[in-house]
Amino acid sequence: MLILACISSHGYGHGSRTAAVLTALHRLRPHWRLVLSTALPPPFLATAFGPVPYHQRPCRWDVGVVQADALGCDPAATLAALEDLQHALPAQLERELAWLRSQQGPVLVLADVPPAAALLAEGLGAPLIWLASFGWDAIYAPFGASFAPWVQRSRSLYGHGRLLLHCPLSLPMPWGVPELRIGLTAGEPRLDGAALARELALHPERDRNVLISFGGLGLPLDPGLLARWPDHVFVGHDPVLGQAANGRVLPAAVRPLELMGHCGRLITKPGYSSFCEAMRYGVGTHLVQRRGFAEAPVLERELQRHGRHRLLSQAQMRCGDWELHRPLLDPKEGPLPGDGARQAAEAIVALGSDLE
Repeated sequence: MLILACISSHGYGHGSRTAAVLTALHRLRPHWRLVLSTALPPPFLATAFGPVPYHQRPCRWDVGVVQADALGCDPAATLAALEDLQHALPAQLERELAWLRSQQGPVLVLADVPPAAALLAEGLGAPLIWLASFGWDAIYAPFGASFAPWVQRSRSLYGHGRLLLHCPLSLPMPWGVPELRIGLTAGEPRLDGAALARELALHPERDRNVLISFGGLGLPLDPGLLARWPDHVFVGHDPVLGQAANGRVLPAAVRPLELMGHCGRLITKPGYSSFCEAMRYGVGTHLVQRRGFAEAPVLERELQRHGRHRLLSQAQMRCGDWELHRPLLDPKEGPLPGDGARQAAEAIVALGSDLE
């Protein structure tokens, strides 16, 4: 059995979610082949998948939204990129179909969440499973009339599929596909967190250790702002953290997830996978609010419903008013179940086993 995972290259969150699910799948079916069809950087994939074996086919199946930084969107550049991709897709589709047909055994397509994965599955005659908390139809619709054809095209392609693994923290996905609602799809730590905390000289009190994570694009940070919080230690991948006495730079191959058991708070943008990990491992989220991206207000609302949190404006983030001295706000509702990766893996096994 070959599992072909078409993963959006819009951001690392899609890759992290798919990695969590395929890691759980590998435990259940270690002999199944995992092929990642994505333009995500190989170093990121190596970190996300760790010891799980996979093969990468470097393909770009969607655009997502072009971003200037972690908090800003560029609709005009997005529209141009969509048109460029549309011209490139036929040749890529033909090439990938030829390669897949040359492989032995059945194929199952898992998509998070490029609409064009439906064309690939249709060309193969293979079953298609969506893994999603939103579709690009919902993201493009607020951008106006120029995006209407892309909304319609995406929605039409999303209507093809055997199953939607409906993740939490989600936007509406009225695709007419049978669905299974699953819990949080967080990965699991692989390293000795206590040893890593000692190596980085973190504070002995968990709540004094703060992760800063703004995804692959990052967010410009003035390291001098850390001096406003001398009793806290800040950890993240941004190299500028190393310029502050209380800043720690996480090695590139180490996921923030590895330290969540030793950090009490996370400063971040609205991001599905970051929220899943923080909620699963009891980390309070200081959310820097974002405008212009349809998923952001939904994630903000869901965070307030299900996670301990504080909300920060972009101005507060840039001036260092991070409210770390204030208590976290409790969620309005209870926590979400944390076994979504396992649920998704079991659903893939159930469908895939019928093909063997």
